[in-house]
Amino acid sequence: MKYIGAHVSASGGVENAPVNAAAIGAKAFALFTKNQRQWVSSPLSEESITKFKSNCALHGYEPWQILPHDSYLINLGHPGKEELAKSRAAFLDELQRCEQLGLTRLNFHPGSHLKLVTPEESLKIIAESINITLSKTKGVTAVIENTAGQGSNLGHTFEQIRFIIDLVEDKSRVGVCIDTCHTFTSGYDLITPEGYEETFRQFNDIIGFNYLRGIHLNDSMKPLGSHVDRHDSIGKGFLGADVFKRLMNDARFDNMPIILETPNEEIWQQEIEMLYKMIE
Repeated sequence: MKYIGAHVSASGGVENAPVNAAAIGAKAFALFTKNQRQWVSSPLSEESITKFKSNCALHGYEPWQILPHDSYLINLGHPGKEELAKSRAAFLDELQRCEQLGLTRLNFHPGSHLKLVTPEESLKIIAESINITLSKTKGVTAVIENTAGQGSNLGHTFEQIRFIIDLVEDKSRVGVCIDTCHTFTSGYDLITPEGYEETFRQFNDIIGFNYLRGIHLNDSMKPLGSHVDRHDSIGKGFLGADVFKRLMNDARFDNMPIILETPNEEIWQQEIEMLYKMIE
């Protein structure tokens, strides 16, 4: 079964996210558990935590249907000592917030080498960052999102993600989120049936579907291999509707959060309905 939703607002408190998700007919959702553009935010109140859990129960959301996203400021592969310490502290705070909310996964962009060290050195720093943070928390899986490879961002090839996973000590607490736009603009052809099958054959051979914990479902404003991260509404970009129909009928993506991060939140409900209608 497919569990489709969107990255909804948690404005006014995290407890509002499940309410906002239910309002658009979502069977899954993503949220920021703090202001994603600030390094430090106020701790979650006991009231917010209690209300979040009760609202999730009220609207039928279990922890595995929820894919929180960490702050965009965090760079777990930063070559600078002080900057890296700041990112690691912020990432630990994000995982601890998930712990408090009873959530089981946290989605994050792996990091950037900033052209100051080699990609491999930065990938090792990312893995070390994950190991340090997992050792200080429990119950939450660190979910690596593949990137478009814009600038010096890492995680745009399946091999780079596998490199990180291989260095993570607790393999039971690391996972992967595939973003369709990022996959396409990083150079994996999803448009043709042959390209789609080849992409996910490679994914399974290199990473393994056993690590897949969620999907970000986005069309792309930019073409194949452009390495530009610009999401578009479903069926409106270079990917086109057929890709999403194929994915909706692919059992490998059952029973995990499938999250829209498309640019027009006004049509999220229509996009969710359209995607469910694609299921044969």
